[in-house]
Formats: sequence, C-alpha cells, structure tokens
Amino acid sequence: MIRDLAELDRIRAECHTLVTKRSLASAGAAVVPIPGADIVADIGLLTNLLPAISTKFGLNHEQVQKMEPNMAQQVLVLATSAGNTFIGRIVTRKLVTAVLRRMGVRIATASVAKFVPFIGSAVAATISFGAMKLAGDAHVEDCYRTARALIGEPVAGALPAR
Repeated sequence: MIRDLAELDRIRAECHTLVTKRSLASAGAAVVPIPGADIVADIGLLTNLLPAISTKFGLNHEQVQKMEPNMAQQVLVLATSAGNTFIGRIVTRKLVTAVLRRMGVRIATASVAKFVPFIGSAVAATISFGAMKLAGDAHVEDCYRTARALIGEPVAGALPAR
C-alpha cells in the first residue's frame, strides 16, 4: 500500500508516462488502413492499461479484495462517486467496449478520416491518440484521488497541473 504523498505523486507521474506510450501505440494502430483494426487495438490496449494503472495505485480487483472490508468498501464508494467503473473491479473487454462507445463520435470520425488520402491517416492517429490519452489520464486521476483519500491526504477540488 502507498504510504505517503511523495510515493503517490511518483506513481501518478509513472502512470501518465505509461498512458502516453499506450496512446502512441493507439495512434500507430489508427494509421493502419484496415477497417476496425484501430478499435480492436484500442480495446486490447485499454484492457491491459486500465488494470496496470489500478495495480500501480494498489487499487486493482485482487488488491481491493485483500483489504479490510471497511477500507475495500471505502475504495468502491470513492471510485463510484468519481464515476469510475474500473477501480477495484475486474476490467473486461465488455466494460472497455462500453467506454469506447461513450467516445463513439471521436472513434467514428477517426475511422472515416483514415480513408482520406495522406492527411486522413494523420487525423485518425491524432484522434485515436487523444481518445486513448483522455481515457487513460482520467483513470490515473481517479486512482490518484482515491489513493490520496485512503492515505488521509485531503483532496482539493482542483488538482495541480501535470
């Protein structure tokens, strides 16, 4: 378990770096001119990325199950109040697909854009990178707030800039 704010901040920075790397992989998959290849890649990337982030913060399904019942319940309440459906839960392809559906307009735009010669691939890659970065960074921040509350650090309304 994370013991202090310095360790928590270090983990947060590591996770943002991880999200950026996976977002670049998503952008690379978006360039491939095969319909649906980018969506399949994004599902695979998010199915692995979200649990990896939760694990670094000590908030994956197995870690939460091993906590004292009151603390585990607190984790789930904090996650739910943040609107996060991944913290303390098993991340499935079905759950990730639901998240991607919420970003449907961006994903549909990226899929259509890649068929425009030259510039379309760049647009698709940019949109894919942005969508993956948005989803990953939001999960990092939700985990950060949850873990920060668990170690007894007050959580301000606005978080400092990354």
